[in-house]
Formats: sequence, structure tokens, C-alpha cells
Amino acid sequence: MEEAPPVIEQVVEPVVVVVERPPITLKDTISDSSIIIPESMDLATDSVLSDWFVQNYIYTDSSCVGDHYNIDYPDSVYKERLASLPVVMDMTYNPIVKSYINTYAAKRRGLVEYMLGLGNYYFPIFEEVLDKNDMPLELKYLPVIESALKPTARSRMGATGIWQFMHATGRQMGLEINSLVDERCDPVKSSEAAAKYLKQLYNIYNDWSLAIAAYNCGPGNVNKAIKRSGGKTGYWDIYFFLPKETRGYVPAFIAATYIMNYYNEHNLCPVVTDMPAHSDTVVVNKMIHFEQICDNLDI
Repeated sequence: MEEAPPVIEQVVEPVVVVVERPPITLKDTISDSSIIIPESMDLATDSVLSDWFVQNYIYTDSSCVGDHYNIDYPDSVYKERLASLPVVMDMTYNPIVKSYINTYAAKRRGLVEYMLGLGNYYFPIFEEVLDKNDMPLELKYLPVIESALKPTARSRMGATGIWQFMHATGRQMGLEINSLVDERCDPVKSSEAAAKYLKQLYNIYNDWSLAIAAYNCGPGNVNKAIKRSGGKTGYWDIYFFLPKETRGYVPAFIAATYIMNYYNEHNLCPVVTDMPAHSDTVVVNKMIHFEQICDNLDI
């Protein structure tokens, strides 16, 4: 009788899958309770509504029906959404950025809904200028935190217009400013000046976050922050060396970029805009009365 062959047990080695996660850095966890929010966030919705063109060309969309409350999401959702945006600039998410997202989505809902409507008119103007200068198109959201898209906005320090130029900087960038004319309030000319200035700042730092920080507080203050940090050149690395007014500037910009793209997820209803999508310039070469213009254009 033959013996049965021995049974050989096969030992299966467990497969260990190693998932590499990016290290958690300061910019991911940084928090700050002492920052000063951008002035535009304190702008009352009534102030925006007082503009003539808003009163005549903008109205609430009655077809936009939904729950008028903000939806808060887990941090992972905000991170994923910011990472999914088709942008060039760094869209870091951290507690500071989240606080600004909550401000736009909850506390300043009415203001955001009007800015969304105004953006239908202004954003194409900004995009055309930025595209012509080969600059990131997401910079079109900078006036959201500068002026709340109000072309006649004027800050406590005297910065004026939709891009909030100080008098000296505006003149330096080629804008005409005198007793009769202030081109800082011209959406097209001020956009061209802003693109020129932002490009100059980017050429200094080769970093868009530092460039827009310098746009807010001046390159001198950014250079001081870099020096005090020991020569570091990342925005979040020099964060606490920047003026308090500027610390919240980049986080607010990231939050504005987020809310302008994901407003639907927070039950925000843009107002309807009847302002013309396209405009042109007519050169007048003879005497004409404004009454003739009004009669012909029926305005």
C-alpha cells in the first residue's frame, strides 16, 4: 500500500500596501485670531445697492429657490474642491482660509449674491486684460476682496476704485487722477493698470501669493517680512512677519476664489444682471449735447 504524498501547506504572505501621505506642514494647520479682515468684507450690502447701475440693472432672481442657509462641510471637502479648481496659484486650505469661507458663505451672504451678479459684467473685463498679459485668470477675484466689485469704492486710507489704487500708485501706473477725472474708477483702465502692477510685483518675487500680498501692503513690507523670517520666501513662512492687515489678504483671496466657484454648494443665489455683456467706446469729434445722447439711447 502506497503512502499518500505529504500535504504541503502554502503560506500566503500578506500584502502590505504603503500609502504615502503628504506631510502636514505649518501652512496646513496655521491659525490666527488677531488678523484684520479686508475692508470690503465690512461693506454693507446697502452700500453696494446704492450705486445707480445696481438700482437700474440688477434684480433678485425669483426663480432661484432654495434653502437660505449655509451648509458647512468637512475639511476634506474644502481641500478637494480647492485642489480641483483650474488655477495656477496655490490654493492652500487651513483654519484661516476656512474662517473666511464661512464669512462669505454665512455672514456676508447678501453681499456675495450681489457680487456674483456683478461678476457677470466685470469678470469678462478682468479676464480679457489678464489673458492679454499672460497672467493667471483667477486674479479676477482680487477685486472681490479689494472693493466688493464696487467701482467707486473708497477705503479709509484713500484707496479708490474697483482695484483700490492709492493716488501715487495709480499715477505711477499711468492712470489720470485730477479734480475732474479719476481713472481708478474706470473698470477697464484700472484693470490694465492693476495687471501692469501685479506683473511688476510677480517679477520681483516669482510667487503670486507674495505678489498679491505686496499689492496690498507694498513690496517694502513684504521685503521686511522676508528679512525678519530669516530669508524665507513662502507666504505662509513669512505670515506672522507681515502687517496684520495683510495677513488675511491671501486667505481671503483663496476664500473668494472658492465661493465664486462653489456658491451653489452653499445655497447662494446670484442676482440677475441686465448690464450689457459687451461695451464699446465712441469717439465724439463734434459738439454734442447730453440731451441728444439721452434721446437717441432712450436713457
